[in-house]
Order: sequence, then C-alpha cells, then structure tokens
Amino acid sequence: MDQTFRAVTRSPGIIIWRIEKMELVQVPEKSYGSFFEGDCYVLLFTQKVGNSLSYNIHYWIGSQSTQDEQGSAAIYTVQLDEFLGSSPIQYREVQDHESDTFKGYFKQGIIYKKGGVASGMRHTETNTYDVKRLLHVKGKKRVIAKEVEMSWKSFNLSDVFLLDLGKNIIQWNGPKSNRQERLKVRFYFLNIRDRERGGRAEIRVVEGEAESSSPQAMELMTETLGERTVALKDGPPDEAVDQEQKGQLTLYQISDADGQMRVTEVATRPLVQDLLNHDDSYILDQGGVKIFVWKGKKANKEERQAAMTRALDFIKAKNYPITTNVETVNDGAESALFKQLFQRWTVKDQTQGLGKPEVAAQERMVDDGTGQVEVWRIENLELAPMDPQWYGYLYGGDCYLILYTYLVNNKKCYLLYMWQVRSQLKQFTITHLNLFAVSLDQKYNGEPVQVRVTMGREPRHFMAIFKGKLVIFEGGTSRKGSSEPEPPVRLFQVHGTDQFNTKTIEVPALATSLNSSDVFLLKSQTGMYLWCGKGSSGDERAMAKEVSSAISQNSPRGSEEIIAEGQEPIEFWELLGGKAPYANDKRLQQVVLDHKPRLFECSNKTGRFIVTEVTHFIQDDLSEDDVMLLDTWDQVGFLRGNSVKSFQCFPPDDLKNKLANELPEGVDPKQKEKYLSDTDFTTVFGMTKDEFVSLPQWKQLKMKKEKGMF
Repeated sequence: MDQTFRAVTRSPGIIIWRIEKMELVQVPEKSYGSFFEGDCYVLLFTQKVGNSLSYNIHYWIGSQSTQDEQGSAAIYTVQLDEFLGSSPIQYREVQDHESDTFKGYFKQGIIYKKGGVASGMRHTETNTYDVKRLLHVKGKKRVIAKEVEMSWKSFNLSDVFLLDLGKNIIQWNGPKSNRQERLKVRFYFLNIRDRERGGRAEIRVVEGEAESSSPQAMELMTETLGERTVALKDGPPDEAVDQEQKGQLTLYQISDADGQMRVTEVATRPLVQDLLNHDDSYILDQGGVKIFVWKGKKANKEERQAAMTRALDFIKAKNYPITTNVETVNDGAESALFKQLFQRWTVKDQTQGLGKPEVAAQERMVDDGTGQVEVWRIENLELAPMDPQWYGYLYGGDCYLILYTYLVNNKKCYLLYMWQVRSQLKQFTITHLNLFAVSLDQKYNGEPVQVRVTMGREPRHFMAIFKGKLVIFEGGTSRKGSSEPEPPVRLFQVHGTDQFNTKTIEVPALATSLNSSDVFLLKSQTGMYLWCGKGSSGDERAMAKEVSSAISQNSPRGSEEIIAEGQEPIEFWELLGGKAPYANDKRLQQVVLDHKPRLFECSNKTGRFIVTEVTHFIQDDLSEDDVMLLDTWDQVGFLRGNSVKSFQCFPPDDLKNKLANELPEGVDPKQKEKYLSDTDFTTVFGMTKDEFVSLPQWKQLKMKKEKGMF
C-alpha cells in the first residue's frame, strides 16, 4: 500500500490518480481538471489547518466507466483513508453531479473527454495540436465543459460553445448566454491555450447575435461543421436544487449486529449533536439531495470500512438517483457542511503548545528551486534582462518573464513563468508579455512549459526559486530613471514559514493593514521596524528577518528594530499615519487557527433569495451581479456588486394596468412583477416566482398581459 500512495506527502495541494487496469496511476498535474468519461479517478486534497493537516478524498465515476473500475476506485479510497489514519472526509462524485467542494478545486473549469484508458486515451501533453473537438460549456461559478457531437445540432441559444481545432480555438457565445458565463469561459479557454498549446493557439470569439462581425471565425466553423441548416433552440435551464427538498433532514442509525444491515430512523429536523453516539455510525439524509455517513470513533473497523457501501445500499433502498452525492465524515473531523445541519455544534477544546510540525522533506514541485534563473522585464515594449541582484523584486507596474532551467536525468528542462498584474489597464503590456513568451519559447525549440502567474497568486515553486526572498511591490517600476519617486514609508506583510512558501507583499502603509496573526516590515527613510503579531509563529518571524535584509538593501543585516505587538514606540504609529483599529481580536492572537474563512453568494435571480457557499474561493469568485458575504469567524464582510439592484415591494393595485408615468418611483415598467412580494406574486399569477421564471419567455409575456402586469 505504501508504494501505491508514494506520491502522498505532507504538502498542501492536490494529487489525482486514474484507475488503469485496476491499478492507481498518477495523473500529470497539467492535466488536472480533465476527466475521461470512460474512467474513474481518485483525488486527494490536502490542506493545512493551524498546525495540522486535513484531507478530503474524492472518487469520481465517469458516466461510461465499468462496474469493476468503480469498485476499484471505492477500494482505493478506503485504503487511502486508512493510509492517512482514517481522518479524511470521503466524497463520492458522479459525472455531471459533482459536489461544489469538488468543483471548487478547479478554478479554470472541468472538462469531460470522450473515451478512456480502455480505448487508449491519454491525458493531454503540452504543445499538442492534433485536436478537433466541440465543447459545450456551462456554469457561471464553476465551468463544466463536455465534449459533444461535432455538429450544429449540438448548439443552442442559451449556452457557450468552444470549437477547439488545435491551433485555433473559437468561442461561440449563444445570444441568450449571460455575461458572467461568457467571461468565465474566456478564462477557461485561455487556460487551454496556455496549458495545452504552450500559448500558441489563436483565440477567436463569435457573438451568436452578431455572427457577421466575425467572418473569418465563422468561415472556420462552417468548414468544420458544415452549413447550418437547422434553427437553434433555447438550451435546457440550469438544474436547480429544490430548496424545500434540500431542507428535509432525517438521521438514521445503521447497524449490522446480527449480520444484516439495519437502518433505524432516529430523528428529523431540528437535529442536535447529542444524537450521535461514538460507538455507532449514522446516515444523515438531506432529502435525497445528498447523503452523509458519520463514522463514530469507537465503531468497529468493519463498520467504518463499509461506510460508503452502506450509503450506496441506502440510496438503492430509498430509490434515490444513483447520482446522489455521498460524503463520509469522521467523528471529530466533521466538515463545515455537515456541522451546519445541526441546531448547535460544539467543538471540544484542543491542546496547544505541543510543538511545531516538522517541515515536509519533499514538496510536490519539479525540483527544490536550486536551478538556474533568468529574469526579464517588459520595458518600452522590449525585453530587458534584469540584474541578478534584483531577482525576486517584482513591481506592480511591470510584467516579467522568468525562465527556470533544471536537470532531469542530466537533460535540461525549462519552466517559463509569465508574471503579470491583475489590472486590466495593463492589457497592452500583457499582450506584449505573451508575444515575448512565444519568442522565448521558440528560442528553446518549444521545450519550456509556460506557466501564467497572476500577481498575488504565486505558486509554491515560483516562491522557491527566489529562496524565500520574493518581494512584490504594490505599484511602481524597477526601471532605471523612473519618474516615480519611492514612497517615504512602505509597509510589507510577510507570508510564509520557509524558503519554499514565503513571499512578501506590499500593503497600504496604514495601521489598519496590520493583523495579529502575521509579521510586518515597516520601512522608512530612517530605518526598518520588524513588527511581530501575537499570533505569528517563530518560523514566520525568522523568515521575516531574512526578508528584511533584502528590503533594507544598504543597511547591515540585523539593523531592523524588532518590536512585539503591544510594545510599539510612538514613531512606529506616526509612520503609519497614527494608531488605528486593526484585526487584533484575541482569537487572532492564537498561533493555531482552525477556522477557515468562508464565502457565500446571495442571489434572487430565480425569484427566491438563495445563499450558496463558494468553496476554495479566490478573488475572481467575487461577482458584480450578486451580494457576497465573507465569514472570517470573528467578522462578517458584506460586498454588494455594482450590478446589484434593490427592489421595494408594492401592492398589486399600485402596479396593475398602470402606465409608466403612473407607477411608483423607481419601478421598471417592463418588469412590474419583480416588485411584488412572494405572497402577492402567488396571488396574482397563481404560481411561485420559481415556477414563473422556468416558463418560456413567450408564456411569461402572455401571462403578464393577462394579469395587467405588462
């Protein structure tokens, strides 16, 4: 078993295996997010929580996979669970019905590919152009792409499609597809271009409502798909979970004391934690939408190992769809989703101060970052080499190319990092960055693997090649003769505990930028302060000292003044513009933080106010069309998107048969129905808002005319 899971380390991240001839075979990292419909996969997600590690194990079932492959995936999941001390949370994932947790791992989207290992299908290698496929893409938050028949019959008016021809990738936007979906898909196919085509595929976009504006792209589509002879129809609506069904909760105790699996109902909503007995195992049925299996820590080994099998037997006995999500949780290591289904959940106090975890001996990287590094900056639309003494200094006003050379079996291999800022104002520079990357790639005969890195989202290996001295300046430039003077006061936040995971980011030089769980460097014209939050660890403080010597440049190492939180001199606060409140709750001053931030999206697009959790979120998950809630345990942040509109409800008589100038102020005469309360809406239309929006547009319009709401 140890050989089977030799790729597993104590490093946070994702490892994916595919079932090949009933054996586990590791999937290349560049193929993450691509799944063959004829295969089964096992995924391990490792995350650092405080001073410990948490694990999620998912086994994914392709729609065309065999029963033997599905059984092997389930067995390997149990073995991996045992290998990791029976602490992971297990998930069963079925194609087209994956959990939000699973989808959250793949920010660039998921693609379903036809075929499988049995038909000789391999995961895509970089710089492969012998491709011809049509992808049907859906999803505003998490993009899912599925290979469909290469025909106009596969198209519809409501979704987005990608015609991938290897050296050309065409995005066709259905006239009724939404803006957010189009934007997400654009990021998705840019990822295909950069990851699978080495950045050399040409991108084309066709707007379905204005195809004549893209004659070259349409000519390519016609050559590939033939003339379009059928009228395109509306696509099927996105599947929406019935919230009432999801709200049904039933807890069952499962036992095989007499050799037969017996399921006994224990309670229905509301549920309390005391219902769970450590000696037993339980099934929590969320109305058939999802099944949880809770394994008591004192339950026997056979019961614990058979947890997933019991869940599948339960689904069959209840006549639930085979696609029902299953999550198994361990006593004492329950997921947030499981705990929130109970009226109250108490976590026992944890012992702290028992030492620090050992640094992992191996990192899941191509090497340890000791290879050769070359750095160029885009300057006056030319590629300018940087002085090696300034390697690791990256400015928000510039874009950079970093070529990393390392040896594998005495053969030179290359990584080409393209570091860019987030701001759209730099798009012109980013375009030239891409052109220079292609030129540099050609210089090395197409051998470099290109990796796009966005400011603030640097991967572990990228940090490792700068030996923990990666410093990211908020703005400005490293160019000589720059007209921008250096700010007299700069504040830097240091993230990391070793040379593999440390980066230093400039933040606004204000007291409000501080927080008790990190280390900060305050640089002024008179000296340097190293400020240690009460919740920072010794490793973090040690790395901050290393970074301070790099930032201070001309000052001797150790010249920085080290100050502990709460013992700041007056000058420190004066440099920050005065003392001000910052994140210093007592709970932030604990070195161990087991509470992870959670992001929620609030929307009423379906006519009902629904809150959905966004898993494994990043900044790009923030939507301008919705309200977002960020729960950081001690605070809750509220973000209202620019496109969010507020609606005041009015009585039906104020809206019915009224001309535009007779309506209450602020009411859109074309959408009167949106200003009705849920109760009034049902009274007027004889159905709920959910039912109304699911109707065809022509029928909605007809009903509005009949009810005087047009």
